[in-house]
Amino acid sequence: MISNWQKSFELMLKSEGGFVNHPSDPGGMTNLGVTKTTWENWVGRESDEAEMRGLTPEKVEPLYKKKYWDAVRGDEIENGGVAYLLFDFAVNAGVGRSIKTLQTAVGVTPDGGFGPMTMAAVQAVDPVDLIERFSQAKEDFYRSLNTFATFGKGWLNRVADVKVKASSMLA
Repeated sequence: MISNWQKSFELMLKSEGGFVNHPSDPGGMTNLGVTKTTWENWVGRESDEAEMRGLTPEKVEPLYKKKYWDAVRGDEIENGGVAYLLFDFAVNAGVGRSIKTLQTAVGVTPDGGFGPMTMAAVQAVDPVDLIERFSQAKEDFYRSLNTFATFGKGWLNRVADVKVKASSMLA
């Protein structure tokens, strides 16, 4: 439902935080969760640190709506908590990984395509169970990364926080 977009966007931005350029982060220079590479692809030109530091929620919102929310069909998912959960993981780990994680959680072949079979399975499953399975799969994914020692605590905190917020959006 489209009414969940704004709330999901605001919650995701709180998780992402502001400008960072950690040497161990494979994403490199990032602000509001947008990597320099993603921003350059979006605007169609090279960017510098000053521009990256100057990103605002208003500037990045169209990017997030099109490249992440629309890609995971957030407006079509009946349950706002599930849409938020899927969107947040798409931002943090990629759209394809988020969709495959969802597909595994709902018991369809994880091919990364969000077609009618996946949507039907998402709409049919108990959202409480889906949030639980999806969150556990996210945690397992993060633990498998070679950068877990550096970023793991933050990732696991985010998994827990998103799970609580997604669950609160079920009503």
